[in-house]
Amino acid sequence: MPKVSSLIVPYAAYLRVYEPLAAFPEEERAHWTRYARRPDRPSYQDELRRSLADLLPTPPVAVPVHESADAFVTEVDGVVCVCPWRTRLRGWQALGDLDEDFPEPVLDALIPPVVRRQSAQDYERWLARNPDARPWIRTATWQVPINWFVLVSDAEREYEEGGGAEGAAAPVLRYRTPMVQARRRVARGLRALREAVDEGPLIDGLVDVGRWLEEFHPRSLVELDYGGLVHALPAGELAADHSAADVAEGIEALRHGDGAAAGAAYGRLVERWRAVRDRRSAN
Repeated sequence: MPKVSSLIVPYAAYLRVYEPLAAFPEEERAHWTRYARRPDRPSYQDELRRSLADLLPTPPVAVPVHESADAFVTEVDGVVCVCPWRTRLRGWQALGDLDEDFPEPVLDALIPPVVRRQSAQDYERWLARNPDARPWIRTATWQVPINWFVLVSDAEREYEEGGGAEGAAAPVLRYRTPMVQARRRVARGLRALREAVDEGPLIDGLVDVGRWLEEFHPRSLVELDYGGLVHALPAGELAADHSAADVAEGIEALRHGDGAAAGAAYGRLVERWRAVRDRRSAN
């Protein structure tokens, strides 16, 4: 099996919630308890490989036929917490958003209209039976949404350089924070933004992510992971990326009425992430 760095990886970042086992219904809790003991649990790269493999047949398998029984597992203060993949649900949701990323002729070539229509009908029927369903993972391609950085602190930043040789481990850049802290930061951020600016995409995005967090157990763990984006950034830029600190500085400046400092922090963010998005069409 090739190492991560030898693969062409989708440039996606992830926002994940790990819930304690106690948050799950009894039958599902038993499954995750057994699953957490497995020594061979797959990684997010394994999920990507499976998804990419599904796109190779003709017609492509746009959404898995069955829901994934896999999850990410971590331990928080001695408590096992899991983040279910829910690949099928996330696939349906991503499929519904594709028309925002691709012109129709390109989308039709990637996933034929008949496949998209069938998947949309399947999702509609499934959602009627599962109206409260929500994913534990959010995905963003070629960016980390600014509102995600509101949830975390620069002090929670974890950066690993990875190996320099071909086939070595890839870099890792992520933040992990308790759910109570993430919710508190959302509330403080919204208060500062609403007092300083009109309604807009930043506020709307923060409201949306705040509502999503409310769906989970209060003792959950929130993780912001740069995922495949580490391959889109030169090592020096990745090591110097302190976007969460820039967001916190901007919000604090707004709270004190310092529009110039807030604008400078926002400008650094925009410049950094525009450079990343520009690489999407660089070749």
